[in-house]
Amino acid sequence: MNKSFKSFPSPDLLCGRPDRESSYYPHFMLLIFCIIFVSGMLRVILKNYEPAILTILSLLGLGIGLLGREFKQMQLLIHPLITTNNYIFLNTFIPIMIFMAALEMDFYILKHMFWQILITGAISIVVAFFLIGYIVIKFNQYKWDIQSSLLFSITLGIADPLQSVNPLKNTGVSKILIDIIRGESLISCGFSIVILGSFRNFGKWNLPLKELYTVGIMCIDILGSIILGYLSAKISQYMLTDIFGDTVTNVILCFSMVYLTFYAGEYLGLSGIVAVIVLGILLDSLSFRPGIDVTISKFLVMLSFSCQSFIFTFIGIVIGCEDIRQLDFHSFIFTILLFITVNVTRIITILLVSPMLLHSCCEFSWKWGIVMLWSSIKGSFNLILSPDIPNLHEEKVPLPQMYPIFVLAVSILSMIINSYMMIHTSMTLDLCAISLPRQMSMQNAILHIQEVLDNAIILSKTENILTNIIWSTVEDKTKIECPTVMLGDFPLENLDLPPTDEVLMEEARLHVTIIQMSSFETQYKEGSLSESAARVLIGASKSFGTVQGKFMSIYDVSSYVKTRSWLMNLKKLLVFLTFNKDKIHFLPSGKSKFRCFIYDIVFSDEFQYTGYIVTLLYIYPMTIHLWPALRDFYVIGLIIVNYYYILLSIIEATLKIIIMKNKYFHHSWNHLEFYIIIFGLIDIIFIHLIRQKPRDIVLIQCSVILGYLRIIRFFRIFKMMLPLLIYLTEEQIKKHLSLMYCITKGYIQSQEDTKLLIKQISTRESIFQKLYEILDMNMNDAVKELGLLEHECREVVIALKTKQAIRNVLGKALKNLRFLWSRGIIDKTEGSKMNKLFLAKIKSLNNFPMTIPPPTPEKFLHNIVWLENKDVLIEFFKEKAQLACFDYGEVICKEGDMPQGIYLIISGMSSLNGSLLHFGIHPKLREKANLSKTYTEYITSGDIIGELSCLLKREMGYTATCETTLQACFISLEDLYESLDVFWSFLEEKMWLNVALNIANQYIKAGIMGEELTYQKYLEENNVYMENLSIYSELSIYDNTMQYVLIVFGSVNNVATEEPYFAPSLIPPTCFQIQGTSDINKLLIVRKEDDSLQNECLEKECFDSRKPTNVTRNLASQSPLLKKSTMLGLKSFSKKPSL
Repeated sequence: MNKSFKSFPSPDLLCGRPDRESSYYPHFMLLIFCIIFVSGMLRVILKNYEPAILTILSLLGLGIGLLGREFKQMQLLIHPLITTNNYIFLNTFIPIMIFMAALEMDFYILKHMFWQILITGAISIVVAFFLIGYIVIKFNQYKWDIQSSLLFSITLGIADPLQSVNPLKNTGVSKILIDIIRGESLISCGFSIVILGSFRNFGKWNLPLKELYTVGIMCIDILGSIILGYLSAKISQYMLTDIFGDTVTNVILCFSMVYLTFYAGEYLGLSGIVAVIVLGILLDSLSFRPGIDVTISKFLVMLSFSCQSFIFTFIGIVIGCEDIRQLDFHSFIFTILLFITVNVTRIITILLVSPMLLHSCCEFSWKWGIVMLWSSIKGSFNLILSPDIPNLHEEKVPLPQMYPIFVLAVSILSMIINSYMMIHTSMTLDLCAISLPRQMSMQNAILHIQEVLDNAIILSKTENILTNIIWSTVEDKTKIECPTVMLGDFPLENLDLPPTDEVLMEEARLHVTIIQMSSFETQYKEGSLSESAARVLIGASKSFGTVQGKFMSIYDVSSYVKTRSWLMNLKKLLVFLTFNKDKIHFLPSGKSKFRCFIYDIVFSDEFQYTGYIVTLLYIYPMTIHLWPALRDFYVIGLIIVNYYYILLSIIEATLKIIIMKNKYFHHSWNHLEFYIIIFGLIDIIFIHLIRQKPRDIVLIQCSVILGYLRIIRFFRIFKMMLPLLIYLTEEQIKKHLSLMYCITKGYIQSQEDTKLLIKQISTRESIFQKLYEILDMNMNDAVKELGLLEHECREVVIALKTKQAIRNVLGKALKNLRFLWSRGIIDKTEGSKMNKLFLAKIKSLNNFPMTIPPPTPEKFLHNIVWLENKDVLIEFFKEKAQLACFDYGEVICKEGDMPQGIYLIISGMSSLNGSLLHFGIHPKLREKANLSKTYTEYITSGDIIGELSCLLKREMGYTATCETTLQACFISLEDLYESLDVFWSFLEEKMWLNVALNIANQYIKAGIMGEELTYQKYLEENNVYMENLSIYSELSIYDNTMQYVLIVFGSVNNVATEEPYFAPSLIPPTCFQIQGTSDINKLLIVRKEDDSLQNECLEKECFDSRKPTNVTRNLASQSPLLKKSTMLGLKSFSKKPSL
């Protein structure tokens, strides 16, 4: 739609019926609310089956229209509808419906298959234009001319973007197929409306090549509309992601932005529909404030369905008000012929585009093509445009009411028949059938849920208050039966041949991709991942997820973002072009006063800026020289100015040569100045030769060329801008490095989240092992890349870590505030003010510095968790610590050597390579524990090397090699034990507790996945302690004070069943007595806490700011950005994500 819609005069009627009755009472609103009520009731009765609902509404409208022709009361009810211009309904209903369809379109699928979808939509429009137009011209008996027939074919050829995909939404068909159909419908709808708008203006232009001019105007309108939609999307994202916005505000902003974009496009003479389509496609779940996207989607679904209900009912009313006596048997046959033609058009379109789709989309097959044959469903978009066909025609059209009649009939037939055929063919061709690996994954998930329910029942039986419950009934009612899901024609349990590893691996890969995307969205909602990083990661996941057998690595993400090398090369070029004013090399001897005087002039800032000013002043005469109309009047003046400029350039170069001598030509900018002088002198010579031979064509042409070459004189201005350009380039490099760090960090977190769900993805051991190896390898690569980024841009990384630590602390404060608010401890008014205060602090982080200078080596001691920021301990280790520096490739410690002490990494990255990860398990039991044979891990700034080996006084279990130049704070073994023996007896327990928490966070989190929040809450309350268990000693566990018992080092046996538990693992709550089976056994015990004590601790944590808890101190002293973990049994990190 474009400006041409507004230029047409408003008719009195929608379909040409004269105005006989007027109404001064709001009866029309009764009709509006009746339609809303009836449509709502039909959705309840017909179970949201839209084809039947819309058909009934159109018949209801037809009945109201027929009654309106006979009764005055009904005329009063429908009078405003009949007398309203169709342009008003067009601009009211279409924007919100087209926006809803575009919002559901996956941007990344459209980006990946843009040209295929665009070509499919264009071919669909062209085929419908010619084939339907030919059938209408050939077989209609209503005296429609060619122009009317072609307009009717364009209107009928549009595929409704909402109805075309509705039948497939809940059938399990691939989303790629759904988005291909939706994208094609959006393109055909947008192009058709643009064509209809340009069609109206075509007859008004009296130009020699008005066909070409029309095409050019359409292209400009579409391009301008795309730009407008992009700008509107950026403005919407900025407003909708504001943390201060509430639900009502965001819904209003989203709704108003749709119509603001549409009417702004119409006002500017562009296509408002195309702008709204672009707006909807560019907005996704990340464009809204976390949690608000669902509310906005439901609101838009309600509005779009209401618009469809109004359109079908209004068109039925309009048809009923018209003279329908022209309907006969021929009309019925013509309707059937049109319906068949629409489907034949679709068949031709699919046959033409199938080779292209087969070549470009690996999942496209002939089955998809058959489903797409029935996807050209007509609906509200066709109906709302049909009454406007007579208005588009230059002359009066006979029987204009036949246009909406035929469009309504074809729409109803396509909605009912095509919808049924799409669902039927999808099910018949097994496109809706769940694959065998997916069925197995579903059954694994059901079994896991049943196991959680059984454990909950066992724990509930131990509570005294629940002893009189009939547990057999509880167990019977909570039992979940695995459903028999069909795979094509065969049930799962009757399938003899199990799926191959290749099939299961591909299905597992798809599950991993979905889990990773879910992790990215969760991290964004929690505030740990920026919007730009989340978009990149989700886009890369969707792009590489379509590649069969491809697991996305961090290097794939880096290539998806595109390399930063061009920025680095640009910076190197700018630095190379920077004039190096090194005065020492050109300092003259004290004997020559003249050279000293020239030296002071040449290397002064005034001398440089004088040259820039002269160049800027020359812009005016150069402009006159390039303007032929003015040049003839100022020939003499231009020649004199040119003389002066060359003279000043010669003086400047002479002064520099006097000081620099032969080094003058070692600088690129001096080369430019020299070339300017040479070309200027040649230009002057040619001007004098032309005066002697004014008719020599060769001299004149050479002089003209030299005149244009004077433009190179302005290149010196670029020299003045070099510092600014270098600064801007460095800022872009920092932004890119910051983005890459956030992306890598988010990728690592997604790998950790995926590892927790591997067992739910597949229970086959071979698949489980392959998945674990792939994820572990990708995670190690990402950690290595993260370390390299941190080494490359320490200031940027420190700023990011500090910013994220502030964000985490403020997020925890908000959580505590809302808890106290919900319990009534804080008044609503006070809570609202405090909530705004915290949100303001979070929003202020947008202006946080991009770089922060790295701390001194002394301050890194504060990052050691077990020192707990105690001044006495820190001062002691400051005196004992030494600064150790290592080069790339140098070995810090070797596997099998006795530890010399601990190394706290200040800067750089090291790799740890070990031959066995034994977790302190006795050598005779290691075969049963299925330990990993080799491992590799990367550590970086803030991590500690050799912590656990020093505690155990055992050989190093790995070899630490520098991957970059590395600085570390070294504390010798003697100094460490001096602090343990002489000063603080509890220090060793704190070190072990830190090791145990790191082990629990990395390796045991999967075992408590269902109760992860409870576990995390206990850790935040620092409600944990360590328990030592020597070999053959027994210990009672899971009494009324213990919530979790975790074996983090060594191994134990269940005394009752002799079942072994190897570190690291969670001991199940059904075990009540254990016995140590290794030399050293360490247990991490999480205590229970009653509700009253929890509330008391929470209140104390919120209000007692003078005495911060250990948790608060830990958060303030370390960065929780990256949840790195210890190499269990061998080393430990100083970072503790849970604290």
